[in-house]
Amino acid sequence: MTIKKILIIDDSPIARKILKKCLPEDRGFEFFEASNGQEGLEIYKEVNPDLTFLDLTMPIMDGVTALEEIKKFDETAVVIVNTADIQIKSINKVLERGALMVLRKPPAKETVEKALQSAEEELKNIR
Repeated sequence: MTIKKILIIDDSPIARKILKKCLPEDRGFEFFEASNGQEGLEIYKEVNPDLTFLDLTMPIMDGVTALEEIKKFDETAVVIVNTADIQIKSINKVLERGALMVLRKPPAKETVEKALQSAEEELKNIR
């Protein structure tokens, strides 16, 4: 299963831009962006992305709540948390709630590439 649609939910436009630059340009991804968890959830329901990158610390609806709501809507959602909050407690909380993995901010191209491969493997198993 190849990834076509990617949703990036992060309140920082700069963080969204950095993440997009870490993704291979030659893959022709279609990007969707949201600046908070509530907006991200609405866009998720609208476009049904193959992969979602999610920040944890955001206004209106935080990433943990957004993750729970996305998983309620679509239990097969593939979500990678991209955060500066690398406390073990936070990481465990999102993994327990169904995140595929946690990437540390700022992301590195190689790390994002590996995460993309993991997401594609996950999609093969669930679709």
